[in-house]
Amino acid sequence: MVNQELKKHFKKISNVIWELPSTYKEGMKVPARIYVTEELLNEMDDRVVDQITNVATLPGIQHYAYCMPDAHSGYGFPIGGVAAMDAKTGVISPGGIGFDINCGMRFVRTNLTIDEVQPKIKELVNELFKAVPAGVGQKGFIKLDKEGLKNVSTFGAKWAVDNGYGWKEDLDTIEENGYITHADFSKVSEKAIKRGIGQVGTLGSGNHYLEIQHAAKIWRPEVAQAFGIQKEGQIGVMVHCGSRGYGHQIATDYLRVFLDAMPRYGIHILDRELACAPFHSPEGQDYYQAMACAANLGFANRQVILHRIREVFSRVFGKSARELGMELVYDIAHNIAKLETYTIDDAQKEMLVHRKGATRCMGPSRPETPEKYKSVGQPVIIGGSMETGSYLLVGTDKSAQETFASTMHGSGRTMSRTQARKEVHGDKLQHEMAQKGIYVKAASMKGLAEEAGAAYKDINAVVDVMETAGVSHKVVQLKPLGNVKG
Repeated sequence: MVNQELKKHFKKISNVIWELPSTYKEGMKVPARIYVTEELLNEMDDRVVDQITNVATLPGIQHYAYCMPDAHSGYGFPIGGVAAMDAKTGVISPGGIGFDINCGMRFVRTNLTIDEVQPKIKELVNELFKAVPAGVGQKGFIKLDKEGLKNVSTFGAKWAVDNGYGWKEDLDTIEENGYITHADFSKVSEKAIKRGIGQVGTLGSGNHYLEIQHAAKIWRPEVAQAFGIQKEGQIGVMVHCGSRGYGHQIATDYLRVFLDAMPRYGIHILDRELACAPFHSPEGQDYYQAMACAANLGFANRQVILHRIREVFSRVFGKSARELGMELVYDIAHNIAKLETYTIDDAQKEMLVHRKGATRCMGPSRPETPEKYKSVGQPVIIGGSMETGSYLLVGTDKSAQETFASTMHGSGRTMSRTQARKEVHGDKLQHEMAQKGIYVKAASMKGLAEEAGAAYKDINAVVDVMETAGVSHKVVQLKPLGNVKG
């Protein structure tokens, strides 16, 4: 909880923006801005404030260090942290990207309705649980050798589609068209290769999930139509996962490299978890290229999972996935650093935007917005808890000036995993959710307990903050019917 003494240092910019000046802490180069209501600010832990003001001290940071309304403390950056560095003078920091590189969201729509799916929900979830391995250390059905992993790391979702795991048009609605071109497999350690080689097509553990949902409320019908959501009650499937142990090892490897490199570049940081290197240094570029390898595996991972989802739905309903209208709406990372161009002091400047537990939300006029969505803006996929539901949002042009085109990524934790396990019994939670019409299949009851709705902020309150700020707009509210938990 943010204590009252600390709160005295905040300046209220608006009902949803609170600012700590650059004089708050020695070394801050820019102010820190937190996007929250006063109620959400009061619930935020002090460590978030400490972390985001530490971020404000990093070399090359521009405008502000940002916290999204779902922010909670993490490693280095808070989860929900955003920082844009001048690409020429700034740094790259694994703590600003996260260990699960390209942890992200994918949403596929269907032509099915809740009335058609509800009677088959147990069969669907049980079959999905078998088709998509979930839990710690699980291996996928795809067997790769080192050369195969190199190809996945280089071509991402394109590799998956080229090998029969998806439709060619899927690539049109994936961030970067499914693969980041600056990936260099030679920058990945043997240990990371060993960890990643069997993990394509797997959910993993923690808060990763595969969820069957229905459109409970449509806020902007014209945008929803562009996203393929025609009516309330329509069914979609949301996937949340990333690069698994592969990305984790790459982040771990380069944190050590950066800790050794910083003295050579005269970089002093307030928290060793913010270890960094100049972006254009050899070490910075090596990590940037290795990070892209992990990001590409994340895209491929979600693409293979989508292929398995389509196979399951096709078997259960006796129709092809195309007949069922299982089109990919969008796929986007929320743990990544990207080079993007913004207007700074009336000049165009290339920025390295770190988003950790934060989602890119480009408006209609941005070049990064897919051609399919140029008339409305980029889809934004926001995962809530498995009890409370999720959202499809749309990015706005205002977001580029406001937050370097960034918004929240989920609802955000209010309770640690340890505390959740103490307070919630997984088997009881599973029964209670079934009573509410939500069928859940989990790799472990402890893991299920960690993801209880009570462990998370109110997703509606979080989404409303960025709606009020004009950064992202609500399009469709989604409610869960069935869930596969890692």
